[in-house]
Amino acid sequence: MHALNAMYEAERVEHIAAEPKIVDTPSASGKGQKIARCPRCKVAVWSNYPGSGPAVRFVRVGTLDDPSLCPPDVHIFTSSKQPWVTFPPGAKVFAEYYDRRDIWPEEAQERWRALRERMNKT
Repeated sequence: MHALNAMYEAERVEHIAAEPKIVDTPSASGKGQKIARCPRCKVAVWSNYPGSGPAVRFVRVGTLDDPSLCPPDVHIFTSSKQPWVTFPPGAKVFAEYYDRRDIWPEEAQERWRALRERMNKT
């Protein structure tokens, strides 16, 4: 299974329909994750992972009004991909995760630093 997620600060995510239902779900790490699902159709809208907690929402790009506005910057955890999954030439592909300091543009790194500071204060 794969998903295209966009990382956003929780306060930047706006629900334009019903508030999602939060479902606690087990994960391979054993730490679990919280998945926000549409209360009507049950589609996953966003998730919180333990490493970033409730401050960061991993928004499912396919649920956006125009998913084409969010093409992937990187492809991660590709070690478990199926052979029929391919990547465009020049794509940044990682078997597991990566060091964001090496990959993210400075603006994204600054947003992450500010977010981490807010998370550490709570």
